[in-house]
Amino acid sequence: MHKPIQRTPRMRPMAALAIVLAAAALAACDKPSDSKTAGQRMDNATARAEQKANQAKESAKSAGHDAAQGTERMAGDVSNKVKDAAITTAVNAKIAGDPKLSVMRINVDTVDGRVLLRGSAPDAGASQRAQQLAASVDGVVSVDNQLVIGGKG
Repeated sequence: MHKPIQRTPRMRPMAALAIVLAAAALAACDKPSDSKTAGQRMDNATARAEQKANQAKESAKSAGHDAAQGTERMAGDVSNKVKDAAITTAVNAKIAGDPKLSVMRINVDTVDGRVLLRGSAPDAGASQRAQQLAASVDGVVSVDNQLVIGGKG
């Protein structure tokens, strides 16, 4: 025959601890597993890193494109300024070659191929001649003749 187990006061705390641990273990088993394996976490981190790298690549590509467009615009602006300076120089040379006109009295400005003549001409014929000379230069789009006749412009 078996002897009945006697419960001593020392065993009660042990039994209580065992019950609590068993309950905690059962509760943990009931929870859905949100934890991922180390490999899954590594795969997710790699995927996020690749996504960030692709975003950075696209940003860099966009910035490069913007920079290229800015450079092209600046090159175009410089080219236009050089062309305008060449037109101004050519108009001044033609005016200097005319005996009735004086480059000292006629100011020539050029912007985008548009020539502006300011200052003075001795007579209406000389003013017209200055306009014709300016218009004959390659690259001139228009001439704005603001010369004053007989004045000291």
